[in-house]
Amino acid sequence: MARRHVVAVDIGGTETKAALVTGTRESVAAQKHARRATPGELEPLLDVIAELVTELGNASEHEIDAVGIVAPGIVDEANGVGVYTTNLPWSQFPFSTVLTERLGLPVAFGHDVRAAGLAECRMGAARDLRNAVIMPIGTGIAGALLLDGKIYSGEGYAGEIGHVNVGHGVPCACGQIGCVETVASSAAIARRYTARTGIPVKGAAEVALRVRDGEQDAVAVWHEAVDALARGILVLATLLGPEAVVLGGGLALAGDLLVEPLRERLDGLIAFQRRPELRLAALGDEAGFLGAALLAIDTLEA
Repeated sequence: MARRHVVAVDIGGTETKAALVTGTRESVAAQKHARRATPGELEPLLDVIAELVTELGNASEHEIDAVGIVAPGIVDEANGVGVYTTNLPWSQFPFSTVLTERLGLPVAFGHDVRAAGLAECRMGAARDLRNAVIMPIGTGIAGALLLDGKIYSGEGYAGEIGHVNVGHGVPCACGQIGCVETVASSAAIARRYTARTGIPVKGAAEVALRVRDGEQDAVAVWHEAVDALARGILVLATLLGPEAVVLGGGLALAGDLLVEPLRERLDGLIAFQRRPELRLAALGDEAGFLGAALLAIDTLEA
């Protein structure tokens, strides 16, 4: 199997990360890293992507074979189009076509969560599974759906588990109420703790430390988050019957502080459904751009 050399780019809401990555369709590894602040307009963002590809390409001892780019929102992987995103500056933008022409290299464009899921499936915590959900918990919550051994995209719309109504009644920025991510995302946990106590915190990790210390307000916010996650996972278990749910993103760094109460709450909710195993993701915050690299290599090998 040919060893490929690609640049992988992971566009985030505040920061765009990139890496020089080498490997095959089965396994890749990052060699060098670079990052930039994500611009608030499309043309400057394209400039940043081009800069990162040039910088990492120049740092490589080998010629770059392709570029893989992943982003949040609704993504049409088959056509390389960014369909829609709430917080970033594009709609129906043909990333693959435009950047292939600009960079003079094959460009694969995909969804950040599905790409992370692809990486976990090929070389991480879901390697032995055929039916699973890989669920990063960060600023928002989405799931990569592994169904019968393949990542399912639903033309870009599948996997938005963060926007399932689990009945808590809190309004969401998406326009619905009761969404999982309004109480269970890392950002929501920090926000809700501050709203409850008036004490600013930098993120969910700080709330987790307070949970470990037994602080009552932190524990209450954490339990609300765990309940919403468990109810979201119950929906996944009912509809898809996954063997496992692989928890990733920043909140998964809490480890047993998250998994143990989540397992207990899920046990209390499960009736006839297959009880999914709860696993922690293996690839950390590299999963997005490792998945982007795999998409690029898949394009070359197709």
